[in-house]
Amino acid sequence: MNNRRFARTAGWLVLPCVVAAGLLAWYVTREPASPFEQQQATSFDPALVSRGEYVARVSDCVACHSLAGKQPFAGGLEMATPLGAIHATNITPDREHGIGAYSLADFDRAVRHGVAPGGRRLYPAMPYPSYVKLSDDDIQALYAFFMKGVQPANQPNIPSDIPWPLNLRWPIALWNGVFAPTATYAAKPGQDALWNRGAYIVQGPGHCGSCHTPRGLAFNEKALDESGAPFLAGALLDGWYAPSLRQDHNTGLGRWSEEQIVQFLKTGRNQHAVVYGSMTEAFNNSTQFMQDDDLAAIARYLKSLPGDPQRDGSPWQYQAATARQDAPGAHTYATRCASCHGLDGKGQPDWMPPLAGATSALAKENASAINITLNGSQRVVTAGLPDAYRMPAFREQLSDQEIADVLSYVRGTWGNHGGAVDAKAVGKLRGHTDPASSSPIILHMR
Repeated sequence: MNNRRFARTAGWLVLPCVVAAGLLAWYVTREPASPFEQQQATSFDPALVSRGEYVARVSDCVACHSLAGKQPFAGGLEMATPLGAIHATNITPDREHGIGAYSLADFDRAVRHGVAPGGRRLYPAMPYPSYVKLSDDDIQALYAFFMKGVQPANQPNIPSDIPWPLNLRWPIALWNGVFAPTATYAAKPGQDALWNRGAYIVQGPGHCGSCHTPRGLAFNEKALDESGAPFLAGALLDGWYAPSLRQDHNTGLGRWSEEQIVQFLKTGRNQHAVVYGSMTEAFNNSTQFMQDDDLAAIARYLKSLPGDPQRDGSPWQYQAATARQDAPGAHTYATRCASCHGLDGKGQPDWMPPLAGATSALAKENASAINITLNGSQRVVTAGLPDAYRMPAFREQLSDQEIADVLSYVRGTWGNHGGAVDAKAVGKLRGHTDPASSSPIILHMR
């Protein structure tokens, strides 16, 4: 009797487990619906292909899916993640290794939802939580460009270095269900067309939040639009600190005008800063190619995002450095840095950026200051010509302690209040970073 009762009880328990397992298997392998399910793109108007090339520039597809000196969009770029290295894939129209066999619906699901044909989940290093906001028109144009405006590359994809079982893809579907939005951008009725265009670019194709928004424990962006205070509030990423793009006086754009934001995105520099780190690649391959009205739209949107004085601290004000000339690092600064950045820290705008009031000298995160001092900066390419000035690498000239001292001096002088730098932090980044290439990193898409 007891055995039969146990069997019945076990049977009732097994049934819901089987149902739950079936539902889970369906959920993690399902392919999201696409508005292009029944649409077969057989011919592409040249104007549509050209429009798609512009969307690809705004989306900066070439920077992640290409290697310098190699065929555009053939993949191979190594990207470090907390779980291991992954490599960007071949997205040329090659039918064997690329996306040549993708239908428009397949392409849509991959770009906007991170789901490849057959239900395989893409790692969220592909910024589909942002790309989901792309309009149907932009997806169609982007597809036309990749199918007809890009040369096929017979280049196999490189497997990831993430070990089993961490390399299983099905849990990504659960991550998507919690953290990834599913709707395209919807214009805010209370805002004008310029603001909405800027919001669309920043949140969607520009995927600015991928670098500039802090991430949670699950590596999710803590906010995906202006409704969340962490959105674009600054984040540490891959050895660089991507600063706030909000109206923070010290660590953001609070002291920048809309015109200065446009100038920075168009030319790579303004009186406040010069692009460096990962932003150099974004400038070289994306923002300088944007239309002026789109840059103005981005500036309008960013200037609407309020700062957080509690997080940002007391507003910076310039102070003379006469009382700190005997401080550790002062001599190194005078002999190594002042010829470009000035003894007064004010630089030579718009060519040599000021260090007085620089975000890297005011942010609590010191990674950018250490990284660029160790490794220098890539060349900035404007209108096809590399700039004449670049930050040199000092990893061979200065010890960890000397770099820590000079950065502590910079971050504590002229009113800067970023805080001292420890030699151990310099040593850690020295071992995990490489000198920036002196060659221009700019990729032609076709």
